[in-house]
Amino acid sequence: MENLYVCQGFSRGFQNLYLASCLKKSGTYLMYNPNVLLIVSEDNGPHLGCYGDLFVDTPHLDQLAAEGIRFSNAYTTQAVCSPARASILTGLYPHQNGQIGLATHKYAMFPAHAVEENLPNIPSLLKANGYRTGLIGKLHINPESEFPFDLWWNDPSSISFANRDMQKTAQVAEKFVTESNTPFFLMVNYPDAHLPFHRQQFGLPKVPYEAEDVETLPFVGVDTPRLRAQTADYYNCISRLDTGVGLLLDRLQQSGKANNTVVIFTTDHGAQFSRGKTAIYESGLKIPFILRWPSINSESLVKDELISHVDVLSTIMEVTGTDCPDSVAGKSLVPLIQEFPVCWREYLFAEWCSAHPPIYFPQRSVRDQKFKLILNLLQDRPSPSAIGYSGESSFGSWEPGASVAEIASADKQIRKVYQTYKNPPAEELYDLENDPWEFNNLAGLPKYEAEQHRLRDQLRSWQESTKDALLNPAHLNRLTEEHNTIVAEYYQESAWGKSRAYEWCYAKYLSQH
Repeated sequence: MENLYVCQGFSRGFQNLYLASCLKKSGTYLMYNPNVLLIVSEDNGPHLGCYGDLFVDTPHLDQLAAEGIRFSNAYTTQAVCSPARASILTGLYPHQNGQIGLATHKYAMFPAHAVEENLPNIPSLLKANGYRTGLIGKLHINPESEFPFDLWWNDPSSISFANRDMQKTAQVAEKFVTESNTPFFLMVNYPDAHLPFHRQQFGLPKVPYEAEDVETLPFVGVDTPRLRAQTADYYNCISRLDTGVGLLLDRLQQSGKANNTVVIFTTDHGAQFSRGKTAIYESGLKIPFILRWPSINSESLVKDELISHVDVLSTIMEVTGTDCPDSVAGKSLVPLIQEFPVCWREYLFAEWCSAHPPIYFPQRSVRDQKFKLILNLLQDRPSPSAIGYSGESSFGSWEPGASVAEIASADKQIRKVYQTYKNPPAEELYDLENDPWEFNNLAGLPKYEAEQHRLRDQLRSWQESTKDALLNPAHLNRLTEEHNTIVAEYYQESAWGKSRAYEWCYAKYLSQH
């Protein structure tokens, strides 16, 4: 996949020697078998103080960023839970590992017999290297048996969409961290800020935000009192999350293991507002990503390179001295952390397929530091996510979305933005430098023809190199027909389905294309 990078950079062996040299000169040394704490929140974009948000107070995450590295251009692979989390844990894009929709709707990773190589994942690789592995909160990937966690705590009375007990979560984490001196990998998956947006739970936040305290998120483009109230409660979730992270890091510090623990904070994808979660726009894909490595002097470092969730596995493998499979799509972030003289990726890729079957709408995207191209693979239907947010769908609606009436009350430009969102053309092109919220589609304009052509070529090259089956129209048609059949049989009464008696067949043809 060298074509995805400006140049190839240095070998891993050279990088390790260079890192050791740098650390020796600076008076610090690589940690031996460091622990890894991976913190993953839910459904929130980079709406934190350290990312410049003007409304929410996030002192603990801001402090983590001040002690480590904040990545300003971090991205998920697909803006919904299961595919995003599968990419984090496998280092592969959803079309590579098969988790193209939500596990609750029976989407699953490709079985081992259907792929050329076994699908790697972080807990299995680290266990083979002598690590204890723990998971707190949801996994939400099928099959669960592929992930050999020594501990999996997911008590719905404490850590769920209904209940968000930050104290209990920190207590369980502390027990896992302190009960053995064996190096550990612990993944803590918080439910905030997933719907429902709880204004206050277990006394948090102590002083909730109100509608008059905030403005709607800029990518929504519509500003009404109702949407401000939704945004305030979204910020209440972020505030509670920040407190939870603070409690967790306090327990880590008290354990005496903080100085030998690499901490990574990220989220699965963007916020659940119109043009956010389930969209392939920046507001769905762009995420916070903070890494603290105590042995390395990198306080308050900000990196602008394009990074992806597929990079997490490779990074953790290098940090822990664990062999990394050649089959993964990502790259280790270690060269960026130590600011090696290494070339990095020029293009960043993402995709969309489905969440639950009624919102199947395959898309692909590529961006560089300035422009972004979106490829919409179906032209025979409106975007089901767009009509779900606006309340036009027969399958129900998402409350934080801008309604038809609210969109109609917006100015002409925003109405046009929502028309593109609802009925996207085959291609969309955006100048992210001057139009970060993707309001002005430049596709088809002669002035940008060269950029559109260049990005289209890069996108196709990536699809070929990652064996994207949907390059083949026959596979796209077959996957579309399979979704149409399942929706007609099981999802006419509810977006969540009258039953889950169906079985997906897509692994039989997408994994063997």
